[in-house]
Amino acid sequence: MAASVSGPKPPTIADVARVAGVSRTTVSHALNGLGKVDPRTRERIRQVAADLGYRPNLRAQRLRRGQAKVIALASSMPFAVAGGPSRLGFYMEVAAAAAERALLHDYALVLVPPVQSGSALYSVDIDGAIVVEPDVEDAAAAQLRERGLPYVALGRPVSPEEDTPYVDLRGRLVAELLLRHLREQGAVRPALIVGAGARHSSVDAIAAYERLAEEYGWTPILARAAESGGERAGYERCAALLAEHPGIDAVCALVDAFAVGAVRAIRDSGRSVPDDVMVVTRYDGLRARTCEPPLTAVDLHLDRAASDAVELLLGRLRGDTAVPSVAVPPEPRVIARASSVRAART
Repeated sequence: MAASVSGPKPPTIADVARVAGVSRTTVSHALNGLGKVDPRTRERIRQVAADLGYRPNLRAQRLRRGQAKVIALASSMPFAVAGGPSRLGFYMEVAAAAAERALLHDYALVLVPPVQSGSALYSVDIDGAIVVEPDVEDAAAAQLRERGLPYVALGRPVSPEEDTPYVDLRGRLVAELLLRHLREQGAVRPALIVGAGARHSSVDAIAAYERLAEEYGWTPILARAAESGGERAGYERCAALLAEHPGIDAVCALVDAFAVGAVRAIRDSGRSVPDDVMVVTRYDGLRARTCEPPLTAVDLHLDRAASDAVELLLGRLRGDTAVPSVAVPPEPRVIARASSVRAART
């Protein structure tokens, strides 16, 4: 009969304590960030644990702390605009950066599908959440409040009663940058297409558009489209605008899905992009870069914004009063592409 073969036993907390010359309680406190442990001792214990290959029992930690060490990324924004058929887009770019930053703090990130209603956020064991661009009476934010869980917003909250910390995505500035770019390219009758809800990006874009329309003498041409309609909604709203206002020479479709639909509507109307009608959008994602022609968009520094959102949330979980209530990523930057850059005419 062959002898059974078993590998070496994994190191225990007692092994770490013996090698480090401290008690098991001190090891536990050092590795879990608890108690008053001298920083040099804490670092030495962590190094010993790493050298031995010690891995803490996460389930036991969960029971001791009453914490899941898990945060959620949630939004009421439908995948038709947040991700698209490939599920790659604004929401997933935020998720990737947030997950990486959370893991640096030993937190896992749970990606919650679009929260419209029901109980999406009642069944997950989390310590808190990041809500992406909350709408007025946002379903995700409402469920978190009902559970008594802390959350922060990626994008300025628009509900009057909201006082949650947030990362400022600079909605008004982003819209101004796009609209000024169109004017520099020769636009004199630009239209604006935004989502039908009241997310900060739409609210701020409308305010910027109305102000610049007054400054430049533009006749305001504004349309809203249902987020759930995705590219089709953008197509239909743009087609209707072109029929009603045939002199439109530029479209700022804030949602990238709407912008892709707008490009198709412009072409189907017998016009060309950008010579007859220029098109720009807000988010510099896969849709913008793979559209034909590629869409002028804005670098929102989403990797930094997502990381800042994680830091704001973890600060709330720690009860750290020194963490600011608003984080501001670097200045947004227009990335000009063929959809809005007209060839010089001789």
